[in-house]
Amino acid sequence: MLKTISNFDVIGFLWFNRLQTSGPVRGVFKAISHTGDGHLYIALAIAALLSQSDQNLLWAQAVLLAFVFELPCFMLLKAFFKRERPFNKLPSCIRAVQPSDEFSMPSGHTAAAFLVASLLVQFYGDVALIAYFWAGLIGLSRVVLGVHYPTDIAVGAILGLSAASIATAILL
Repeated sequence: MLKTISNFDVIGFLWFNRLQTSGPVRGVFKAISHTGDGHLYIALAIAALLSQSDQNLLWAQAVLLAFVFELPCFMLLKAFFKRERPFNKLPSCIRAVQPSDEFSMPSGHTAAAFLVASLLVQFYGDVALIAYFWAGLIGLSRVVLGVHYPTDIAVGAILGLSAASIATAILL
């Protein structure tokens, strides 16, 4: 069973990773990935705090609390799995960005994107389609750019959604 999942993971990774052989496609996915670097989350939280709206203030609190759960779990999972990045393991991998750490599982970009998307949906339901589409694109970009396998993205999404759920359960 694990061998089948691993094979699917590598095949899926290689298929998506080949998309970046086109310069414009690589540029688009780099830009998408960059939106998940953290700057946008900080800007959104500052804007929410400055707005003085009760709903926005509660959203910012939820984001901060969710990251309090997500970040230590992310670090523990990285240390536990110690999964090599695809560009270190697969000779045909094309890497277009430099990851911030050594290991692949889970995807921190994806975890953060799904955490923020989930809380945006929780507080501002009308943005559901856009928020989850954007979070999914962040995850996909990490595979296309050669730094994560599809299962790294899945685990990252679960981590982000779980952290957001814990934060809302505490605050709401």
